[in-house]
Amino acid sequence: MIERSFVILKPDAVSRKLIGKIISRFEEKGLKIVGTKFLQVTKDLAETHYGEHEGKPFFNNLVSYIISAPSLAMVIEGDDAISVIRKIVGATNPKEADLGTIRGDYGMVTGRNIIHASDSLKSSEREINLFFNKDEVFYYKVPDNSWIYE
Repeated sequence: MIERSFVILKPDAVSRKLIGKIISRFEEKGLKIVGTKFLQVTKDLAETHYGEHEGKPFFNNLVSYIISAPSLAMVIEGDDAISVIRKIVGATNPKEADLGTIRGDYGMVTGRNIIHASDSLKSSEREINLFFNKDEVFYYKVPDNSWIYE
């Protein structure tokens, strides 16, 4: 089933100049980038995005971190995109993430884990709508789809 997932390259990924390497992993897998936005996340947006963690001991650090420097938000599309992307991203704690995953290769601690990816269709829809307007996400065909999908 073709799905769309929200992915954000956090300030550490941007500041460490890993954007190109990370996007390449998704594209080389056969996923399609259908929306991108380079932005400085505001405190209000960060608190809304991470609202499920409000009241937890790490909430304030999470908000401070995501607003500390620019991030790159993306909408990525593909067959079972949410689960495929989460495998590419790796475990939340980079020390537990397999080598070959984004977090396993580039992260050292959970508080600086490079990337966020939606964990469900419901989360994906919510997060895409928080970060993107409908006219910022595109529908288009790519010529190599016949080599990626049956």
